Amino acid sequence: MANVTRKGFIKQASVGAATVGALATVPGMATAHAAKAADAAELAHATAHGPLAAYVHDVSKGEIRLLVGTREVIVHDSKLVLRLVKAAHSK
Repeated sequence: MANVTRKGFIKQASVGAATVGALATVPGMATAHAAKAADAAELAHATAHGPLAAYVHDVSKGEIRLLVGTREVIVHDSKLVLRLVKAAHSK
């Protein structure tokens, strides 16, 4: 994570929290991504690594940035970004 200030991180974290909140409001999102029994152990292992914050960095590229501990992971998922944008503008 290059050049991240405290104010910038708080802003990014708040967007990530809003993203998580938006995920809960998308119809069918919970059932569409329900973990299978085989994935339960993997999910438990993943949560052992601490908190994770996500924010949409570039809508046009479908780019989502994940803040995991001191790392930043970039993911491209245009369909997820589109669902998040629709959820954010639905009210």
